[in-house]
Amino acid sequence: MRQFLKQEWGNKKMLDDLKLPEDLKNLSYNKLEILAEEIRALLIKTISKNGGHLAPNLGVVELTLALHKVFTSPYDKIIWDVGHQSYVHKIVTGRLSNFSTLRQLGGISGFPKPEESPHDIFATGHSSTSISVGLGLAKARDLIGEKYKVVSVIGDGSLTGGMAFEALNYTGHLKTNLIVILNDNEMSIAPNVGALSNYLSRLRMNPMVYKLKEELQQLIQKIPKVGETTFRYLDKIKDSLKYLVIPGILFEELGFTYFGPVDGHNLRQLSQALLDASEHKGPILVHVLTKKGKGYKPAEDDPSKFHGVSGFEISTGYLPFKPGPPTYTEVFGKTLVEVASHDERIVAITAAMTEGAGLKEFSQRFPNRFFDVGIAEGHAVTMAGGLARAGMKPVVAIYSTFLQRAFDQILHDVCLQGLPVIFALDRAGVVGEDGPTHHGVFDLSYLRMIPGITIMAPKDENELRQMLLLAVDMDKPVAIRYPRGQGRGIKLSLQPTFRLGEAEVLREGEHVALLALGPMVHIAEKAAELLTQVGIYSTVINCRFIKPLDQQTILYWARRVPHIITVEDHVLTGGFGSAVLELLAEAGIRKLQISRLGYPDRFIESGTIQELQALYGLNEEGIYQVVTGRLLTLAGVDARK
Repeated sequence: MRQFLKQEWGNKKMLDDLKLPEDLKNLSYNKLEILAEEIRALLIKTISKNGGHLAPNLGVVELTLALHKVFTSPYDKIIWDVGHQSYVHKIVTGRLSNFSTLRQLGGISGFPKPEESPHDIFATGHSSTSISVGLGLAKARDLIGEKYKVVSVIGDGSLTGGMAFEALNYTGHLKTNLIVILNDNEMSIAPNVGALSNYLSRLRMNPMVYKLKEELQQLIQKIPKVGETTFRYLDKIKDSLKYLVIPGILFEELGFTYFGPVDGHNLRQLSQALLDASEHKGPILVHVLTKKGKGYKPAEDDPSKFHGVSGFEISTGYLPFKPGPPTYTEVFGKTLVEVASHDERIVAITAAMTEGAGLKEFSQRFPNRFFDVGIAEGHAVTMAGGLARAGMKPVVAIYSTFLQRAFDQILHDVCLQGLPVIFALDRAGVVGEDGPTHHGVFDLSYLRMIPGITIMAPKDENELRQMLLLAVDMDKPVAIRYPRGQGRGIKLSLQPTFRLGEAEVLREGEHVALLALGPMVHIAEKAAELLTQVGIYSTVINCRFIKPLDQQTILYWARRVPHIITVEDHVLTGGFGSAVLELLAEAGIRKLQISRLGYPDRFIESGTIQELQALYGLNEEGIYQVVTGRLLTLAGVDARK
């Protein structure tokens, strides 16, 4: 790999000459190994510039090549759980020429996307779904009489999600022909936790061959006269014997035939195991051991650091540090540690995102009060409900997009009972190049409808701190949504400077009122400055609270300006602007022009946060254009003059 990386990428490579994925079937294993090195070099080069998920993809190069050597995609269906490890799959299924556009605006997605290629069977971005999808495809195949193979690839981290076990259980019950590849790299985004992780560790240390069971059965049955009787007797105590001699007993008990463990970087061994699995009837689980970050030493040494990167220096593995203010995540984490040091009832819960959610310091300072439940958001929320019922103050820190998975638990197990659980929704709004599966633009809609919950959105990192301080003293469910990235360098206050449901009027003007939320507040302020240059004077309101709205402030200005514009980093359907419209309608205010700025009724594509804000008119220029274009004359001021 080191020598290959020193070559100029412009030199002719095996990748340039192959017709993929068809030619993979006829390549020798030696040539496949060379191809694997070329693909790793391409991954490293592209992700160092574009950012993306490096370590997961380096770990599945051989597995992907073996899958496409043994199976015929897209006739045979390969489903990638989570999907962030599908870059190699994209390279070998017709997207090599535009792989340089990975995760860029208008480029190829960092996750499987059926609209992009028939080889991407199912869109995946959240975890623990591939077995359910695979079972659905397999049953459809059987019902219509087709013969294709279905392969669900799932990681050991994703297997901690309850949905994966529901699917394993039902697949085993149906005895459907389905191949599940367990990609076991000992690590998801955060170190795996729980009994399953410990179980897989024992399998790694005891890689016994599956055929032992069949050989033992055949040997006993061949004993003259007593063979069958002896086997029937042993069959009565088979559970005890299985636990002694057969790896993968958990999967066996769920109805799967277990193959493995298999070296996930040995192409010959991998291909043979997959070929054997393809010829076997019923549910099969192939346990593959891989190394996250394989082939690039910095990623091998620190796979968590290189799980998802924004770019890096190839020769050193240096990840550029962007100087400036602390991130919202960092401010949240430090504030939580501060309040927890004074209140032993505060506990923190996350779902396999300890570092991503800013809880690393909390986990070190208060290990007995910290719970990483694995990729199990629903369980995290209901567990928080139990903790709250017993008098604790749980803070559940989960990305906005992932909290969607726990909607029923939020509604029934927390809010219905009025339990004081704080939801810290990191990565609210658009998050950048990870695209539609990861944008947190739906949380207001799915939370606002729930009775009894308070929803806040800070305009800067200081308000985030104050909102958390306010929330820990409230005896009710609270959600705080905040964006990805750095704050604005605002000095942090010791105590909250506002009351529950209180908005903030930042400037006053008679022509238009800009009602903004979260990071849109600063953008609205900059738009107001631009508007003064054409004689339009704006009132800018930092609304802060979505539920409850500051009705008094909003209605006061609705009666004093001819136009109101709401601005939110969220979809318009059911969001902040909808809440304002409902308030104005209920108050009987009719003589008022209203515009709502936010994301439209569609899934938002990949792109940088700045690109997406500009594309959808959610920057200062976009607000300016709405006021001076769509609303040309504001309170008698003609912006065209």
